[in-house]
Amino acid sequence: MQSKPIRLGTRGSPLALAQANEVRDRLLAAWGAGAPEVEIVTISTAGDRIQDRPLSEVGGKGLFTEEIEAGLTSGALDIAVHSSKDMPTVLPAGLTLAHFLPREDARDAFVSLKYTSLAEMPAGAVVGTASLRRAAIVRRLRPDLAIVPYRGNVQTRLRKLVEGVADATLLAVAGLKRLGRLDVATDILDIETFPPAVGQGAIGIESRIDDARVADLLAPIHHAPTAMALAAERAYLARLDGSCRTPIAGYATVTGARVDLHGLILTPDGRVAHEGRESGDDPVAVGDRLGARLAVLAGPGFFSGG
Repeated sequence: MQSKPIRLGTRGSPLALAQANEVRDRLLAAWGAGAPEVEIVTISTAGDRIQDRPLSEVGGKGLFTEEIEAGLTSGALDIAVHSSKDMPTVLPAGLTLAHFLPREDARDAFVSLKYTSLAEMPAGAVVGTASLRRAAIVRRLRPDLAIVPYRGNVQTRLRKLVEGVADATLLAVAGLKRLGRLDVATDILDIETFPPAVGQGAIGIESRIDDARVADLLAPIHHAPTAMALAAERAYLARLDGSCRTPIAGYATVTGARVDLHGLILTPDGRVAHEGRESGDDPVAVGDRLGARLAVLAGPGFFSGG
C-alpha cells in the first residue's frame, strides 16, 4: 500500500505493548505485502510515573494520554493505541478516537490467593483497588470488607497480593487475556451485578482527524459493532461528565443496528446507586438519554457528596 513508516505511540507497560503489537499484527495481516512498516514508540505518561496516589487525586484519565496525544498533534506520531477505558470523553482539538479492534471480554476478574470469590471473603478482609468504580461496587455488595488503594500495572498488582498488601484484587479480564494470564483469575464477576468501566475491553486507535492516509490504513481492521457500543458508552459518560473522579459503570451490546446500554452510577461509598437501561438505533442518542436520565435521578451534588 505505502512505504512510509507508521509511527504508533503507546505506553510502555506490558499490557500496553501487547495491545500495540496486536494493532500492528492486524495491520500487517490486513495489508499483506502492501503493508507499511509499523514502528512502535513507547512513551512514559504522567499516569505511569505517579504511583503513590489514586488518579482521582491527581488529574484523572488524561494522565495516561496527554504526552501521547501531544505526539499525535505535533506529527511525531501517526496513531496512538489506548485502552478505551482510559480515554477522556473530550479529546484535544484535531484528534479523533474513531477506530477500534473487536472488543474482548469486558468483565472484571476477582483475583485472590486466599478466597475463591468476593462472596466468600470474610468480614474485614481487604480488597485492593485504585478504581473508584470497583471500590464503590464492592462497598455496595460487601460493605463489611475493607478497601485499600492499589495502583500499578497487572504484574505489580499481582505481586502485591503475594506480598500481602491485600487479600484480593480486581482486574479486567481483557487485560489478563492479552497478557496470557487469565489463569490467575479466581472468579469472573457477573456483568449485570458488577458492570465494567465505559470502554473496558476495547482497544481504541486515536489519530488526527484530517489524516486520510491513516484512516484508509485503519479501515480494514476497524470493528464497527465495537465502535457502536463505544459511541453509546462514551456519550453516556460525557452526559454524566465522567472521569476517574466518579464511580460510573456502563456497558453496551450491539445486535444488528440495535444498541442496548446498561448504566450504573454510585456514590463513592456505594450506599446510593442509580441504574437504568436504554435501547435504540442511534448509539449517541441512546447514551445521551441514559446519562441524562441517571443525572436527574442522582440530583445535584451526587458525586461530590454535596
